[in-house]
Parts: sequence; structure tokens; C-alpha cells
Amino acid sequence: MSTKRTYQPKKRKRAKTHGFRARMKSAGGQKVIARRRRKKRQKLSV
Repeated sequence: MSTKRTYQPKKRKRAKTHGFRARMKSAGGQKVIARRRRKKRQKLSV
């Protein structure tokens, strides 16, 4: 019997922790978005 893989993806969980709304909640998260905007990222967040 082999062991279970560590990454079990869940779309809801991912969006809740790394999504745009979650980022904008905190000052630090807003800085993250700002940095990514400055860098002209195609995707700002999940």
C-alpha cells in the first residue's frame, strides 16, 4: 500500500486562502496585489 499524496487540491479552499477577496482583506495582501500589478502580472491572484 502506497502513501497518500500531500497535495489534495480543493478549488474553494484555494480561493478562500489565496483569492483576490482574501488578499484585499489585509494590508499585507493589498501590498501583494500592488506588487503584482506593478510587475504587470497576467494573474494577480487565484
